[in-house]
Amino acid sequence: MQDKLAYRLIRSRRKTISMEVQPGGDVVVRAPLHARISQVEAFVQSRAAWANKHRARMLSRPPVKEYSEEEIARLKQKAREVLPQRVAHFAPLVGASPAGITITRARSRYGSCSAKGRVAFSCFLILSPPEAIDYVVVHELCHLRQMNHGPGFYALLESALPDWKQRKAALTPLR
Repeated sequence: MQDKLAYRLIRSRRKTISMEVQPGGDVVVRAPLHARISQVEAFVQSRAAWANKHRARMLSRPPVKEYSEEEIARLKQKAREVLPQRVAHFAPLVGASPAGITITRARSRYGSCSAKGRVAFSCFLILSPPEAIDYVVVHELCHLRQMNHGPGFYALLESALPDWKQRKAALTPLR
């Protein structure tokens, strides 16, 4: 019999149950306010193997590099200089124009796109090679037209950047 997976439960006004493995290896489960504990437990049990695999991967990684506030400010400034230009360059190619651009200090994702048409990029993206930066920019611009990772999204990405897989592989890890 397998040991029970330890996790922290966070309830909120969401519709689905989700699970994440945090950088330190902690497992966090997010559930709707109305979800029964039996539903949560069944969800956790069904994904225990996935969580254990990802915990092992997280714990085998080197520790996250810490940056000073000064270093982060410099990265953000550099990102503010580079990323809007790259967005302006690729927006016509994709046929999308963001409502705004935000630079964050996210360590869990390179970029994101909101339903309101705003794109956000991690300042740590600027540590990647230019071709990898362009991949993330185009990826987020494609989300302005396709808000999912379905076939239409990948067709659009492929038409804009046929070598997107190689560019993605060149990304500098965020952690």
